[in-house]
Amino acid sequence: MIPESWAAYYRQDDGELLGYLVPDGDLFLPVTVFGYELGEPVDEYDASYVLESIGLSYLADTWALSIADRREPISVQIVEASPEALKVKSVDYGWGQDYGTIIVSQVT
Repeated sequence: MIPESWAAYYRQDDGELLGYLVPDGDLFLPVTVFGYELGEPVDEYDASYVLESIGLSYLADTWALSIADRREPISVQIVEASPEALKVKSVDYGWGQDYGTIIVSQVT
């Protein structure tokens, strides 16, 4: 669950939620809609710029997901992301599960 102290940051053009500005003293840490850090704490303007410049492009990337019973992470792609949950699919041929297996994690 996203903490109430995090400030939601919306793209001005279309009102799309790009991420959050997390207060860190006098600075702000830019994070994704599911709380992944996108840089170091900076002033509010620069943190907003990070979110604007990256937009939602991170949703198209391949990510590494740690699985409890596996030593190495598996490759996944994001299917759906929200402040409540992250839904990914496996794109890792070396994993014992079927390619495309859906995994849902609650955002904490």
